[in-house]
Amino acid sequence: MAAPQNSRAAGLIAFQYPSFVYFQTARFFIVLATEMQSVAVGWQVYEITKRPLDLGLVGLAQFLPGILLFLVSGHVADRCDRRKLIIICYVGFALCCGLLLLTSLRNVRSVYYIFAVLVPLGVVRSFTGPVSRALVPQLLPEEHFTNAVAWASTIFQGAAILGPALGGLIYAFFRGPSAVYILAVLMAGVAVICTLKIKTQSKSRSREPINLTTVSAGLRYIWREKVVLGSISLDLFAVFLGGAVALLPVYAREILLTGPWGLGLLRAAPGVGAAAMAIFLAHRPFRRKVGLIMLWCVGGFGFFTILFGLSRSLVLSLIALFFVGATDMVSVIVRAVLIQVATPDEMRGRVNAVDMVFIGASNEFGEFESGLTAQWLGTLPAVVLGGIGTIIVTAIWAWWFPELRKVEQIHSLPSRPA
Repeated sequence: MAAPQNSRAAGLIAFQYPSFVYFQTARFFIVLATEMQSVAVGWQVYEITKRPLDLGLVGLAQFLPGILLFLVSGHVADRCDRRKLIIICYVGFALCCGLLLLTSLRNVRSVYYIFAVLVPLGVVRSFTGPVSRALVPQLLPEEHFTNAVAWASTIFQGAAILGPALGGLIYAFFRGPSAVYILAVLMAGVAVICTLKIKTQSKSRSREPINLTTVSAGLRYIWREKVVLGSISLDLFAVFLGGAVALLPVYAREILLTGPWGLGLLRAAPGVGAAAMAIFLAHRPFRRKVGLIMLWCVGGFGFFTILFGLSRSLVLSLIALFFVGATDMVSVIVRAVLIQVATPDEMRGRVNAVDMVFIGASNEFGEFESGLTAQWLGTLPAVVLGGIGTIIVTAIWAWWFPELRKVEQIHSLPSRPA
């Protein structure tokens, strides 16, 4: 798995490793397919029931399996061949999309059949997250993790931005979800082919017995390692409180007085900011005071959330959301690299599984918290108070986790025994 002799620019160093390129190509197609499928399912369900509540249930059906299975999925990721596991996950995704295709072709008018497919799809996703994240360190040397995570985040953001738009256009052009599901199956097939070409390199891992002690080892490890615990929990509470994205339709229509085109711009702005920051960090990674930089950026996330909440100008709102995405991406990249570097390979699946649950909880329940607060206090107070809460949490975490504040260089952290 050595890099080619002709070295490229330092900013593209991760792409010198063919297995990383194959993996990111597969991941791009699977994320693109997932986003397209999500849009198609949402439209299909809403066309059947005309109830917004069912759209919430669509997300819940795919999120709950991750909550229930994260201990199991993490243990499996540490016990089995991760490359084979990710292939199984991609095949499972293709099968679920095939079942959704059947509901469309047979013009099923009951959402219960669709939910019956979404639950196993949620099971597949509960394994895909920790397995894919734990696989990355087996594809390239540790000193290139920061560059790899930055480009991985950029590729993910690109697919996440393109996927919904492409899914909506295909749905509208073909007047139904069938074409979207067919394309999603084909993309999953491409992802499988790319993953088959991956060659991994790692130390042999012990095959631990399946019991409560080994399955819950990830939780105990995170509790013991304060740097990992601090970074994961900081993101959980910061995003939970600062989830202004859920209220964008209200801002677009009632506060900024714009139409669907404005809502599209508002939704895209955080992703553009995140992608721009990820590309910047791929070429100019942080060399010193990484912990302090992350804390300042999380505080910046809260500040720009407040700025967005107070804005009455579409241009200023777009700028604020751009920096909301950019500052959040700093936290995402630093946290991801911290977890990979500070966690021994035999624990990465379980630790990443816990992290995925924290991320899902902050996103899903953060949107719920924003909606509930807006219902009680109003939209503007909900966003502003959420941003203030994020800044307060950042200050508390800086005091509560001095180990996180004192991190100088990510790669200087020792990977301690499990």
